[in-house]
Amino acid sequence: MLDREGFRPNVGIVLLNQKNQVFWGKRIRTHSWQFPQGGIDRGESPEQAMYRELHEEVGLLPEHVRIVARTRDWLRYEVPDRFIRREARGHYRGQKQIWYLLQLVGNDWDLNLRATDHPEFDAWRWNDYWVPLDVVVEFKRGVYEMALTELSRYLPRIETRSRAQRSRPFEASFEVGGFSLSAHFELPPGGSFDPNPPSTAGK
Repeated sequence: MLDREGFRPNVGIVLLNQKNQVFWGKRIRTHSWQFPQGGIDRGESPEQAMYRELHEEVGLLPEHVRIVARTRDWLRYEVPDRFIRREARGHYRGQKQIWYLLQLVGNDWDLNLRATDHPEFDAWRWNDYWVPLDVVVEFKRGVYEMALTELSRYLPRIETRSRAQRSRPFEASFEVGGFSLSAHFELPPGGSFDPNPPSTAGK
């Protein structure tokens, strides 16, 4: 299904783990890596197509992810002639895409590249968010940059330390030479303070 300009409607998926790293898949029997993506079938909404492609390509179900954001408008890229089937040349120009930013709420072991009989990827890894711009095939790079830039404003905040790991304020009082002194400390995670340390005199 092509639009009047020769672009096929398509969805792209940026899948995040809890460290805001992105899923990166290797196309089966090639050395090409990319984000999950796929065409929108007639009668499908972009969101329906996204969930279908998510399951077909990486084996995830709607309950495994949370939609964080999507691009507002179609993003387009043209495919060079050498990548287009000869019979489609002159009609097919490329893809127009809606991109979704998803947060994985399941686990790594929920990912399954063999969820269907026609797998798209044969390997995967987590990458830092911007790394794909350096390694994606050149004709997709512009769309990847636009999608990642637009979606980056919605990246979830990462809590680097749990409450139990945060430093804790600590007030202590001392008696020094007949005077009472108070001091404020930030204790490290798991730290404690002994106001009466053992004497080191004579050591």
